[in-house]
Amino acid sequence: MAPSTAPPPLPTLRRLLAQPGLQLRLLTSEQELPAHALDQPVEWVHSSDLGDPTPFLSASQVLLTTGTQFADPATDAYYRDYVRRLTARGIACLGFGTEVVRAGTPEALVAACLAEGLTLVEVPYDTPFIAVARAAGDLVAELRYARNTWAQGAQRAISHAALRPDGLSNILSELSRQLGHWVALFDAGGALDRVFPRDAFSGADASPALPQVQAEAGRLLRRGQRAGTTLDEGGETLTLQTLGRQGRLRGVLALGGATELDQASQQVVTSVVALAGLALEQNSAQDRARGHLRSGLLQALLGGELPLVQRISRELWGTLPAEPVRVAVLSPPPERLDALAELLELRVEERPGHLFFARDGRQMLLVVDPAVEPLLTELVGFGLHVGVSDRSDYGALPHAVVQARQALERAHEGAVGIVDFEVISRQGVLAFLARTDASEVGRATLQPLSDHDASHGTALLPTLRVWLEHNGQFGPAATELGVHRHTVRARISHAEQLLGRDLGAFHARADLWAALLAAG
Repeated sequence: MAPSTAPPPLPTLRRLLAQPGLQLRLLTSEQELPAHALDQPVEWVHSSDLGDPTPFLSASQVLLTTGTQFADPATDAYYRDYVRRLTARGIACLGFGTEVVRAGTPEALVAACLAEGLTLVEVPYDTPFIAVARAAGDLVAELRYARNTWAQGAQRAISHAALRPDGLSNILSELSRQLGHWVALFDAGGALDRVFPRDAFSGADASPALPQVQAEAGRLLRRGQRAGTTLDEGGETLTLQTLGRQGRLRGVLALGGATELDQASQQVVTSVVALAGLALEQNSAQDRARGHLRSGLLQALLGGELPLVQRISRELWGTLPAEPVRVAVLSPPPERLDALAELLELRVEERPGHLFFARDGRQMLLVVDPAVEPLLTELVGFGLHVGVSDRSDYGALPHAVVQARQALERAHEGAVGIVDFEVISRQGVLAFLARTDASEVGRATLQPLSDHDASHGTALLPTLRVWLEHNGQFGPAATELGVHRHTVRARISHAEQLLGRDLGAFHARADLWAALLAAG
């Protein structure tokens, strides 16, 4: 894919050799060198007669020497080692100045450069090294000026694109055109929102990087911090940058192409990040207004105003989820509420008629049908506990909200995940009551038995638990404990004395069972 405004050419070795007046002569023919050896970029020119100048050089530089470091006669092995050090450092070219120390260029040096694939040129006596360095500097300055001019033009084109309808899509499309890279936007949930060109991830020339770049975008969003990163994948250089404020990220901008972005391109990308962030913030302001409307509709829905809510929802977002529905409740950190609302808004756009959500204080309430229940798993992936009600119709929605909140309380007792109210209802009322704040009361109730067992080596407390589990039947309890039923009877009688309770009464047994549940 070629940009519409092609970036100016790099200062390559080929352009340096072609500079008039330098009279540089190529000693290693292009056919004998690696492909594109003369098209390497040239960053700068240095001169040195050190035997090993590589500590003072960097890749893509040209080294000039008069050959003082080559003893006479220098061995072929010495030349090869010298050239290998230069190629390992990434030097683009070696220039040998003749008639200063010696006449002509040593044949052994030519052979070593050919063997290692290093471009070798001869610098005639009449061409001072400073002239070569000045020519390279002029090329670099020319590039810098041209790149800055290109960047200004690209930024103007992108700014004009922002004024057109759907400014966000237009600036991303223009950025892709200017850079010659694909450009993708991932939403607050890490899903691909839009990409330019539109066939960047499909067709014969599709980029294979989508899985990795989407996974990295999700990782950056889950961190909730402003960040950028660069990756290499399948011959492409991938650049990712979060959009939005810390704690309220709106998405991730990703770019990919065969070449790494230079400083001028980075400036253009930075301006697009600012424009895209502004556009998303404006969208966020609209989302907050819609959020207030949603909260009001939720209260109306809980108050039984179903026809009113249906009519407004149908005009703005589509129909409400069809009955029976389930209610899910989440309590995200306050700084993540806006980002969560934006994610849910996107999911509503994707599947209209299957999800309604609204903020209720610091909680987020979702009304969903079975088609979007996998969304709850996605929310767990963002580190959120989720409580879910039984299926309900809209007339019983307030009861479903209570169920979901009770399930959320249970969810917060364990690891991040989903808890269905059905789990609580199967365990019964006592199990729920015992998990509130009754653990200390339960331990205090049973303490006479636990203290006696600890000081006398008895087993009154475990015997009581097994006996209650078997509905107060001595025979089955004795079988499980591996003792005689009279032993169980004696232990229960002893427990009655220590507790001061008649365990023949139902309420006493129920109270002790709740104490056992609470004490754990």
